[in-house]
Amino acid sequence: MEHVDCVVVGAGVIGLAVAREMALQGRETILLERENAFGTISSARNSEVIHAGIYYPKDSLKAKLCVEGNRLLYEYCRDHQVATQRYGKLIVATDPSQMNDLQALLYKAQNNGVPEIKMITEQEAKSLEPKLQCVAALLSGSTGIVDSHAYMLSLLGGFEDAGGMVAYQSPLMNAKPIGDQARNGYVLTIGGADGMQISTKLLINCAGMSAPAVAQKIEGLQRENIPKAYFAKGNYFSLSGKSPFNHLIYPIPEPGGLGVHLTLDMAGQAKFGPDVEWLDIEREEQIDYTVNPKRGDGFYEAVRRYWPELKDGSLQADYSGVRAKIVPPNAPAGDFCFDGPQDHGLEGLYNLYGFESPGLTSSLAIAKYLESQMKSAY
Repeated sequence: MEHVDCVVVGAGVIGLAVAREMALQGRETILLERENAFGTISSARNSEVIHAGIYYPKDSLKAKLCVEGNRLLYEYCRDHQVATQRYGKLIVATDPSQMNDLQALLYKAQNNGVPEIKMITEQEAKSLEPKLQCVAALLSGSTGIVDSHAYMLSLLGGFEDAGGMVAYQSPLMNAKPIGDQARNGYVLTIGGADGMQISTKLLINCAGMSAPAVAQKIEGLQRENIPKAYFAKGNYFSLSGKSPFNHLIYPIPEPGGLGVHLTLDMAGQAKFGPDVEWLDIEREEQIDYTVNPKRGDGFYEAVRRYWPELKDGSLQADYSGVRAKIVPPNAPAGDFCFDGPQDHGLEGLYNLYGFESPGLTSSLAIAKYLESQMKSAY
């Protein structure tokens, strides 16, 4: 049986960042991915936004790791020739009744240490975006867009250069602790055409919305320590024709998401979304990614609050993604959850639950934070 230092489950953007960090630290690392390529699920179905860290509660992991991750991601992309566009973002109050909410967001952003953020007047907002309808806005200068596929490809290259190996079409079937509290690591049974067994000292579950399902395959892990997965679908609609905006435009956030916002891709093409559609399902395999064109009716109403000139028929159903949530509908938004040995009692096991947005932005900071957690555990 082959023995390695570390196995990471899931080759999405966070799994890739974590696996690269493990390999850079000198650990012999294998990255398991059940699909036939990296980053094909949630990491391929998002808006590619580099978030600033505005929305998250003070001292939360999302706030800390998003602000740090924003800086690290821009630096990494500059150094590794990965394309980014620092468009900037306007969060708009479209009605005087939303001014308190906007002020609260500014206060939250300042508490989180978000750089380049300020309140601007309606006139200042309109001078930046003449088509915009608002009574005031927050301007976030550090918000942008990243070419997420190129970024993941670069992380993969860095992982392999550091000696890491990726095994595609290799789902984790079972993990069995060796010794009391897994003091001697884990024996993993891996599925796929070449099904095999390997042993590892460290096991890191980065399976995104499948993380709770993967955790169920780990023997000795108490079931009450595994959160229930909730699935919140986000639908996107693309805009036909040229975008009237040069910034990303966001309304005041709504429960479960950030409201129907306008984002731009690397070429400046506009899309709207995601909305929040809670799915009444138990397992990821039950997800239907088809976008129902009828949901566009609600998009028109939401978008016209800040862009009244949006013409009928100019939105087309585009694509959808699903958020990896561990809190139910109507509950306060959850934080990133690093479930480590201090939580469940098994040495060398880390389950990453609830890594939805801003996971992409935070990915490098998440990897460094996990490494620091490991160092403090030993």
